Amino acid sequence: MDYRKAFEEAVDTVKAEGRYRVFADLKRLRGQFPRARLRGNDGQIREITVWCSNDYLGMGQHKDVLDAMHGALDETGAGAGGTRNIAGTTRFHVDLEDRLAGLHGKSGALLFTSGYIANSATLSTLAKILPGLIIFSDQMNHASMIEGVRFGGCEKRIFRHNDVEHLESLLAEAPADAPKVIAFESVYSMDGDIAPIGAICDLADKYGAMTYLDEVHAVGLYGEHGGGVAERDGVMDRVDIIEGTLGKAFGVMGGYIAADATIVDAVRSWAPGFIFTTALSPVLAAGALKSVEILQGAEGQQLRAAHQAKAAELKQRFADAGLPVMQSESHIVPVFVGDPRHTKAVSDLLLADHDLYVQPINYPTVPRGTERLRFTPSPMHDDPMLDKLVSSMDALWTQCNVARRPAAA
Repeated sequence: MDYRKAFEEAVDTVKAEGRYRVFADLKRLRGQFPRARLRGNDGQIREITVWCSNDYLGMGQHKDVLDAMHGALDETGAGAGGTRNIAGTTRFHVDLEDRLAGLHGKSGALLFTSGYIANSATLSTLAKILPGLIIFSDQMNHASMIEGVRFGGCEKRIFRHNDVEHLESLLAEAPADAPKVIAFESVYSMDGDIAPIGAICDLADKYGAMTYLDEVHAVGLYGEHGGGVAERDGVMDRVDIIEGTLGKAFGVMGGYIAADATIVDAVRSWAPGFIFTTALSPVLAAGALKSVEILQGAEGQQLRAAHQAKAAELKQRFADAGLPVMQSESHIVPVFVGDPRHTKAVSDLLLADHDLYVQPINYPTVPRGTERLRFTPSPMHDDPMLDKLVSSMDALWTQCNVARRPAAA
């Protein structure tokens, strides 16, 4: 077999569909978020404005977070030294887990190396601990959740996105005595819509199911203390397992679950994705700990308010310019294009001609025909930055002959 040819053909297929991805060579500038330096193929360096970072509040540049990381580096060195079972638990890991458990009103929490691993490892492990488990999974759940359900090997039922009536019909059809888990997200990051958490919890109570909620695009951003949409909606105590990330609003790296201490202990003891993985660097844990602490307080409340206001302003500005901004009830600002080549063309021209960076969102991240640009404004994006973005988008929409029409939500 010509192995090299097989790999070349795989890449060629992606290119032919117009969804081949090229990574921008960026260097973020400390203290100047969302500014960054881009190194082009010719080696030339120029400054750009980043519009697609998931560091939603700029906490990855916060002085106190950086100071905490420098302190941990000076105190402990760079790495964790092994898995948590061998040599990789430090007081930073323990304190961070305590802080995260408190953030979500739970008695336990467990760190993972990423939100992806937290989902995959936890959901697959639930199937091992609960024989005969049926997982009810939202149609639009993240790839990490889909992978976790698949790796668990248990029965699954897919319910239409945010459709509680369809979910109930599936629950009603299932054996009454079968263990059940409803797995869903709070903020769906590509469309920016939000799950009816309370209504799903009502169904879980009615049919004897556990709830598993992915809050990665909501922790730090919603609720009085940044506990997520479940905290904002007053239903945090009704969710059995909350999964979150340290790499988005908290600005560092890592993932976690928060739940009853017994659930956490069982996952800790059974999940290969936790047991056999080198622990997060204590430097990262120290930075995340400081970030969570800040966002739980008054500064976090101010940042959250400014963040929501900036997102609302950008949505309105796009709409006023006749650009097809998609319906979104969250901080996510998606603009519909509907074609992978046009999406990439607009993205490329924004960067090449306007020094504005936003990645195209194409299949398989979103279904074919729903390609889009996804903007994530932060409190640090000032008015001149918004002015330039909207005027540049307006000009490129005409230049690239992209439809100015409303998109389906």
